[in-house]
Amino acid sequence: MAEEKKDELLTVREVARRLRVDDTTVRRWIKSGALEAITLPHRGKRQAYRVKRSTLETLLDGALPAV
Repeated sequence: MAEEKKDELLTVREVARRLRVDDTTVRRWIKSGALEAITLPHRGKRQAYRVKRSTLETLLDGALPAV
C-alpha cells in the first residue's frame, strides 16, 4: 500500500500547490529538466505532465531547483 502512494501521479497544479508556487513555475522546472515528469499525449492548449509523488517527496527532502 505504501508503494502505491509513492507511485501516485500528481498533476502540475497539485505539485504547484504543494510547493506554493505558480503552475507556470512547475512547468518551467519540468521543461528545464530540474523536475522529472511524465509527458502525456498532448490534448488542448497546454502539454500535460504528471509528477510521481516520490519525485516530489525527494524534492521536498532536498533543495528546491535553482531558477
